[in-house]
Amino acid sequence: MATTLWQLAHRRPLSPPAPGNRCELCADALGERHHHILNTADGRLLCACPACGVLFDHQAAGGGHYRLIRSRPHRLGEFRLDDALWAEFGIPVGLAFFVRSGESDRVTAFYPNPVGTMRAAVDPAGWESLVGANPDLSAMDTDIESLLVERLRGGTNAWLLPVDECYRLVALLRTHWRGFTGGDQVWRQLDRFLADLGRRRS
Repeated sequence: MATTLWQLAHRRPLSPPAPGNRCELCADALGERHHHILNTADGRLLCACPACGVLFDHQAAGGGHYRLIRSRPHRLGEFRLDDALWAEFGIPVGLAFFVRSGESDRVTAFYPNPVGTMRAAVDPAGWESLVGANPDLSAMDTDIESLLVERLRGGTNAWLLPVDECYRLVALLRTHWRGFTGGDQVWRQLDRFLADLGRRRS
């Protein structure tokens, strides 16, 4: 999946679902809001109808390769992350999301920079320290859920997000990023993205 996110960051932005969109598993018509299924073998997201979504609403379906993305945004209150541990992750900006692979159990961080979205392997000991300080992270689902951390304005905000929201965030940042710092527009878009998460949180 990490490879797919990397490729996504260097492709054109994702477009909103078009009228007449079809389920990529059975070809039924889809509405604008529909399920997504992750193919963990190659990291592709598939659009799915409700019936197909039910078929893959457990890890055993599809030989374990297909996972329904069923989680909702969830803000983590009183999130603990000090400057020293953030520096240990080697992330030079105050925004990143983290995804844990079900196959390797390794965590990858993704963060914006002027040439696109960068990725970095997260040291397992550092990740364990973060989970130790924030026990809610132990329940973070592999592959289909991610941790978003925002430290741009002096404090730290953190969310558990379905991974398709990360695809949306990557496309948003790539579309609106200008110059070396992103420009005011990209950060206004980020504020809207976070506000939207707040309205839809679990």
